Amino acid sequence: MISSSKQSKEEKQEEQILSPLEKDTTLDMQLRPKELTDYIGQEKVKDNLKVMIEAAKKRGENLEHTLFYGPPGLGKTTLAHILSNEMGVNIKITSGPSIERGGDLASILSNLSENDILFIDEIHRLNKNVEEILYPAMEEFALDLILGKGPGARSMRLSLPKFTIVGATTRMGLISAPLRDRFGMVQRLDFYEQEEVEKILQRSARLLNLEYDKEAITELAKRSRFTPRIANRLLKRVRDFAEVHGNGKINAETAKRALEMLQIDEMGLDRNDLRILEALIEKFGGGPVGLKSLAMSTSEEEDTVTDVYEPYLLRLGFIKRTPKGREATDLAYKHLGKTNKTNTLL
Repeated sequence: MISSSKQSKEEKQEEQILSPLEKDTTLDMQLRPKELTDYIGQEKVKDNLKVMIEAAKKRGENLEHTLFYGPPGLGKTTLAHILSNEMGVNIKITSGPSIERGGDLASILSNLSENDILFIDEIHRLNKNVEEILYPAMEEFALDLILGKGPGARSMRLSLPKFTIVGATTRMGLISAPLRDRFGMVQRLDFYEQEEVEKILQRSARLLNLEYDKEAITELAKRSRFTPRIANRLLKRVRDFAEVHGNGKINAETAKRALEMLQIDEMGLDRNDLRILEALIEKFGGGPVGLKSLAMSTSEEEDTVTDVYEPYLLRLGFIKRTPKGREATDLAYKHLGKTNKTNTLL
């Protein structure tokens, strides 16, 4: 039984096509690169991973525990799969919220084979008790279990095969220092450049056997929020539009019409992004305003504002964070066609 609050959240996520938190699993698997040579962008990250992979292969060892962090949709999960493919090992996938008890973690770890990769998405949401069990597992490849209760309780150490934890998070600051320090490789993924997103879209279009014009790819890249997951999702939506309202070929005009129907403007903002900016400007006079007040005024969760909306709005320079709260910039006023009365008075 799904609660009404959960239904409301899911409905909002379905409405927001630009949410990088939403995953199209079938499309992701079809378009996801399998090797580092096929992965476009994040050059510094790739260079570091190449060295780590080659060194581990030469020594015949498992990879070091690796942590990827950055905004959602930039390829953290894809890189985990690539590490698995490059090393020729299995990958098991889970998430922080799904590991509720120590027994859940023990069950997962005890079923790993030598050098396997365990990918933990949203690792910042791990239960603290689970974290403490994970520490010796990561350092010594052992599980310390407590059997029984009360005076008769006894501890037992279970040896584990050597394995690699690959963690992914959008909230680096929420990961405890003891857990963070146990990762030998920590890499930040940044937003992509437009040229890189265009290359990703061209590759995806080829894999999907789509006919396209370069101008259409450029238009899609401009509105994809510098995020591959969103770019591929928009490509799929434009493909559907071209098949229904055109001859199947994606050209600039078809792309623009499809994106207008999806209510995505020339900067890649949808109605939900604009709702955040309008609330900031109209309800709070451009700010500063606290995160809680801004989230409540738009009926959004605080995590949604910080994880989904803010990274891109900050990248565009439409908002800024100050010690007193969020503020709208002159660029935001200009984009909405409004006048910054504060600056006018000054």
